Amino acid sequence: MPLRVHSMKDTLIRLYNYTCKRIFHHDSPLCLHTIRNELLRFEGGSVDLQIDNETGIAVMTLNNPRKMNAMTGKMMVDMSDCVHELEQWQEGKGLILRGEGGNLCTGGDLCFVKKALHFGDEMAIYQHDTLTRLLNLPLISVALIQGHALGGGAELCTACDYRVMSPGGRIGFVQIKMGLTTAWGAATRLTKLLGRRKALELLCSAKILLPSAALVSGLVDHVLPEGCENELLETQKWLLENFIAFDASLMRAIKSQVVHAEHAADVALALEKERKLFVQTWGGPAQLKALAANIKHKAPLKS
Repeated sequence: MPLRVHSMKDTLIRLYNYTCKRIFHHDSPLCLHTIRNELLRFEGGSVDLQIDNETGIAVMTLNNPRKMNAMTGKMMVDMSDCVHELEQWQEGKGLILRGEGGNLCTGGDLCFVKKALHFGDEMAIYQHDTLTRLLNLPLISVALIQGHALGGGAELCTACDYRVMSPGGRIGFVQIKMGLTTAWGAATRLTKLLGRRKALELLCSAKILLPSAALVSGLVDHVLPEGCENELLETQKWLLENFIAFDASLMRAIKSQVVHAEHAADVALALEKERKLFVQTWGGPAQLKALAANIKHKAPLKS
């Protein structure tokens, strides 16, 4: 049995690496390590990671509240490091992305932006790499939108599988007002998420959406109830109840199947990868446990 678990782990790692290489070409002439060193020159704020092995839920926190969690170069490097740590976390099931101090993120820190006008291509390459890896983690990821998620902050939200919004939240792709297009990959992700027409509407109008409008548009998946005392805890409960109640290895395998299927140009290849992952779970510990408990017809009812 240990050989089966080890084989499944190896399959997931190979599939994950293969998919990331297909999506983001690491043979770019611009070296990510060189870009990283340049970004570290732009200090301020941090991105912090808390991992809970008991629940299988990690929390990644943007921490620059004095500037509404606007991203500095250092924070971009911190986020990449956090993603790397999550890539190594074998017990993980879920991830919540949030901001400190009542806002998620308001894009790039203006001090950083003004000093890095020569560095736009490199910054975009670095962020594309980080956010692609974030989205494709073998975890179910949720952006918790409290306060403002504007510009680059809205882009970060599209690098999560789901978006949960506080009643007081605001989200908008306001880059066009700043004389810019999206820098961190949101046009690509938003078009896949909502389709061409809705993506054009959100990106070209610079509309700032309230929770009700964001929910109707499909950009947001859940709005937290009014008067919620602990919105982070409520988001954790939503994640647990809807997506990550079962075996960690199975959750991670399913996420990897979906990631590969989404990006595979060849449907037959996607089905082959899905089959190989399935075979690793068939007769495995989680299935045997479920069979022994006779839980097939005991799934929890959803109101």
